[in-house]
Amino acid sequence: MSAARREARAFAPGSVGNVGVGFDVLGHSIAGIGDVATVRRIEEPTVRIKEIRGTVTDLPLEAARNTAGMALIALREALALPYGFEIGIDKGIPLGSGLGGSAASCVAALVAANALLEAPLSPHALYPHALAGEAVASGGRHGDNVGPMLLGGLVLATEDRLTKVHVPASWHAAVVHPHAVLETRRAREALAGAYALQEFVAQSANLAQVLLGCERGDASLVRAGLSDVLVEPRRAPLIAGFAAVKQAALDADAMGASISGAGPSVFAWCEDAASAQRAGAAMQAAFAAAGIDSDLLLTAIAGPAARVLA
Repeated sequence: MSAARREARAFAPGSVGNVGVGFDVLGHSIAGIGDVATVRRIEEPTVRIKEIRGTVTDLPLEAARNTAGMALIALREALALPYGFEIGIDKGIPLGSGLGGSAASCVAALVAANALLEAPLSPHALYPHALAGEAVASGGRHGDNVGPMLLGGLVLATEDRLTKVHVPASWHAAVVHPHAVLETRRAREALAGAYALQEFVAQSANLAQVLLGCERGDASLVRAGLSDVLVEPRRAPLIAGFAAVKQAALDADAMGASISGAGPSVFAWCEDAASAQRAGAAMQAAFAAAGIDSDLLLTAIAGPAARVLA
């Protein structure tokens, strides 16, 4: 291997996990925010984290307790590599934001390390190792964040498969990140308890309408289906001002709005970029009325995939 191939840098975008109706299995990538990982091949057959910089720095340096580290441990073991990797992480996504921060580090590291392999793997082949990394932070192997980062756009991510869902290029999302932190584990604890069978029936119907609406480019189907009856009602009380923020998006003619990932960020799907801009401004105003500052991200729902940087 040449010296030029001993190091690679990669970027992984943020994501909207769950997309309301697809808990743990549906997500889309976000333009304009992400993490960068620099991975260097080392002679020692191990994985180590050299440094973490950026929006978050107090993350584990022990590889097995870090999403990026664990993903590369899984990659090394699966391929029985005789060498190891050293990782530097530049965090661009705040943790506890509902924007896929833990997943982005994991995917960026994998994509960078993959560029150093003699026979690089496809994004689909990297997926199991991304799941191993994500599990460190979330406690479960769910791919609604890592899947969209690996493939780009809207992705249905099951335990062993990634399926890209077609979305019209004009459809955009407004993603508003309030200046607040909601830990993923706390958001998951809110989901404990019993669920009615009718809730599952309604959620299944809604998910089906959203997926079919995307594939057909039928906004009326998405408008009918983009309503989370399972998770959102249980997590909404954890997000100050959520009801008003969601209503502001709907009043601005969004196709639907819900919690991004575990929250506290909120997303709205719109039929074009101008509508997303209006919905995002209305959502920010609603957060401001609750005394909360926020940041707005505008992105095509068919967002970017992780990539190697020059």
